[in-house]
Amino acid sequence: MSKAFTKESDSDAEEDLPEGAAPLPRGAKNYMTPAGYKRLQGELQNLLRVERPKVVDIVSWAAGNGDRSENGDYIYGKKRLREIDRRIRFLTKRLEIAEIVYLERQTNRDQIFFGATVTFENHRGEEKTIRIVGIDEARIERGEVSWVSPIARALLKAEEGDVVKVQTPTGPEEIEVIEIAYRDDED
Repeated sequence: MSKAFTKESDSDAEEDLPEGAAPLPRGAKNYMTPAGYKRLQGELQNLLRVERPKVVDIVSWAAGNGDRSENGDYIYGKKRLREIDRRIRFLTKRLEIAEIVYLERQTNRDQIFFGATVTFENHRGEEKTIRIVGIDEARIERGEVSWVSPIARALLKAEEGDVVKVQTPTGPEEIEVIEIAYRDDED
């Protein structure tokens, strides 16, 4: 039977997840900041307009060189093309279901919600600042954490001065909220 007439399984959506990408929690919306949405759109456009055509040219050139079984350019090119196509499918699906959250619409700025930049202090007196963003736009090296991460979930709805418990790999830890800010997207 042709694959075109078979039912796709529910796990097919997860096959498009890139390595290390978290699936959306069941029933959750794909919240994103405007800058995160724009960044992912830019990546998608780059893959479609620059990367993919470049790899297609290399693969077609390599295919014209004869024996494909030992042709490194052809084999690597086909592999890279599959990776690019997988990322394109992933980005397309995630952008289609994205719900952009505009910080200027946040009226209650005394509590921590999506998009907040939070400074907190742990029990060792160390201050850290994080920003709560969407699953697909989190970049820990920039202090951006996903809204479904343990720290973000513990901080949600907290106010300045509140002490919340966060589940860490070493056990529960108490942190105190020092400052809450809602800043325009930094990129």
